[in-house]
Amino acid sequence: MRRPAVRPLLAIALAATLSIAVAEEAPPPTTAGVLAASTPADWRRPDPENVLYLELDSGRVVIELAPQFAPLHADNIRTLVRAGYFDGLKVIRSQENYVVQWGDPHADDPEQARPLAPAKATLPPEFTRPMRGLDFTVLADGDVYAPEVGFSGGFHAARDPEAGQAWLAHCYGVLGVARGGTADSGSGAGLYVVIGHAPRHLERNITAVGRVLRGMELLSTLPRGSGPLGFYTDPAQQVPVKAMRVAADVPEAERSALEVFRTDTAAFAQLMEARRNRREEWFLHPVGKVELCNVPVPVREVVGTE
Repeated sequence: MRRPAVRPLLAIALAATLSIAVAEEAPPPTTAGVLAASTPADWRRPDPENVLYLELDSGRVVIELAPQFAPLHADNIRTLVRAGYFDGLKVIRSQENYVVQWGDPHADDPEQARPLAPAKATLPPEFTRPMRGLDFTVLADGDVYAPEVGFSGGFHAARDPEAGQAWLAHCYGVLGVARGGTADSGSGAGLYVVIGHAPRHLERNITAVGRVLRGMELLSTLPRGSGPLGFYTDPAQQVPVKAMRVAADVPEAERSALEVFRTDTAAFAQLMEARRNRREEWFLHPVGKVELCNVPVPVREVVGTE
């Protein structure tokens, strides 16, 4: 009886092994798949000292401050909030595809304007900060507005290695500080949130100080103002601000329990790849690129808090 040749048997075994390996290879990641496979270490709970609650009649908008980018403005905003400055003020502007802004409708009238003390009336601009010492996850696809873009501490960010400067990117949901004609004319007494296509041209021209974590729909669906830049011409259209609070000052049982996806992990690198090449069943053509503001930083509610 003839024995089977050894080489054909090895070839058959190798082919079978390769077939199994291909069959068992993990499918390309999707955003939902990345989040489903994430571990508790891939998420972080924001410091309540850096979380603001904007309370409207329609609900709560949860905002996270970014003091690593604008420490003076973050501190001044907390001072204003804790002094009750915003309580009873108004949403004064809703501009289509741009921003919603709130503050004192009488801010330009010295006789009627609400006092800012103990907060400062003006601050040095914090349009950028030194990039040294700032954790940064680079998005490899490049950018039009900055030499490099990526993520830092859960925020969309940009930087210029040659100049050694970094800044928050003006993506959807970013919190900015309204200012007048001079760079130091913003204090945080007037705040806005981007509700439209990312106005990246504002970067390095105005101070960005945080982003909305929850409640964007309460701002983006407000009726648009009919005046220039979307300001409400009829005071009756202005939306009341019931209150603003620092989360650390709110009883824990009344806080919004949220976690934010970390941007310095392997899981977030997978999420960036999932957004670069969309593999959900509906998509027919994975683009292979993504722009900064189209990569979300997910937020979720914490279940079963202690």
